[in-house]
Amino acid sequence: MMKQMGINTEEVAAERVIIETADEKMVVEPAQVTKISMQGQTSFQISGNVRTEQSLKDEDIELVMEKAGCTREQATEALTKSGGDIAEAIISFQQEEA
Repeated sequence: MMKQMGINTEEVAAERVIIETADEKMVVEPAQVTKISMQGQTSFQISGNVRTEQSLKDEDIELVMEKAGCTREQATEALTKSGGDIAEAIISFQQEEA
């Protein structure tokens, strides 16, 4: 009946969907995705388990690298653990040295 109305649906073999905003990432995993085409428009229906992650900004990572004298990977890990708190990420390196 949907095809008669000009609506086409197609399952997308997605494992994970990531939606990035300025402040966070919404991760849907495992994801069930349906592509819906109707009247020249395409939309997606996404369902699954959703979790949010803090988005890390390049300037925050670079600041931690500079102040803590660490690699990009280490700075990213420290910022992730601190929930994006720059000061806490830098202090974590100082505590390791003590």
